[in-house]
Amino acid sequence: MSGVFNKQHGKILSFGELLLRITPDADGAWLTDNQLPVYVGGAELNVATALALWDLPSSYFTALPDNGLSAQIIKHLTNKKIDTSPVYYGDGRLGLYFLTSGQDLKHDALIYDRAGSAFASLKPGVIDWDKVLQGVSWFHFSAICPAISQNIADVCLEVLQAASKKQITISLDLNYRSKLWKYGKNPVEVMPQLAKYCDLIMGNVWAAETMLGIPVEPNIHESGQKSIYLKEALNTSEHIVLQYPRCKAVANTFRFDASSEINYYTTLFTGGDFYSSHEYQSDKVVDKVGSGDCFMAGIIYGFYNQTSPVETLEFATAAAFEQLFVKSDATDKTVDEIKSAIR
Repeated sequence: MSGVFNKQHGKILSFGELLLRITPDADGAWLTDNQLPVYVGGAELNVATALALWDLPSSYFTALPDNGLSAQIIKHLTNKKIDTSPVYYGDGRLGLYFLTSGQDLKHDALIYDRAGSAFASLKPGVIDWDKVLQGVSWFHFSAICPAISQNIADVCLEVLQAASKKQITISLDLNYRSKLWKYGKNPVEVMPQLAKYCDLIMGNVWAAETMLGIPVEPNIHESGQKSIYLKEALNTSEHIVLQYPRCKAVANTFRFDASSEINYYTTLFTGGDFYSSHEYQSDKVVDKVGSGDCFMAGIIYGFYNQTSPVETLEFATAAAFEQLFVKSDATDKTVDEIKSAIR
């Protein structure tokens, strides 16, 4: 994929809030068992974890309270080969979210408990970004960050401007969380000024509509035809690269799980060419959390290693699909395991 992105040598820095996921079962057995499964998560940390597992120089920025619990978490991340030296220790608490076992982040089973966290308390002018970005050649963040508060949206703009001045490659996942964005701004009022700094944008056509104002055909679901969805992905991708001249690649995911069977496929638009992946299907899923993050990591992995667009897309798609069978926020599948799962 040479010519699309510069050859990467430095660290890949993922920026976002670390959250603990508390997972009660749907039947309430946790009340009698006195047990609540806990997973270390957060969209950007999931990306950092995958990249470290796949032997790329993965680094992570978040803000944590300076206490014993944070120390245990940092040791856990370090054991996963994630560089945690950029982590900032500030006032506040650790963010949590509750998600009923087996459910999706888009449903009522999701409850956030992150107000007053150390990350949510960040303000512009606090972090020395020149120091944090030293040795970094790729910066990744998601739309979950600017959804937290105006202050965090301003911090995002601050770090993007600093990374841009250093000519660091920037990627964005258009994660939309309807339970965030509660501070009086709609995503479309915030995200375009951040997206203009990005070289790679990932999401889906509906997220692009909600966050970047790129319209989607309103009757797209009526046919249910894959060809219609692919046409819409191409249309959205072309709009994004036209609207944001810095953007060199747009990736989209499609996951349909309304029936008993999950259908999953993805697209990539880069260098003026449009690619679609093989389609994956299953009637059984272990955990729906982190699949999109795993896809994002796979796309970064491909571009960082300058593999072909087809190889990049198929690796990322297989990685994301395999994540549906991992009981954790982040993947535990190696590069070889993912490659052997490619259709």
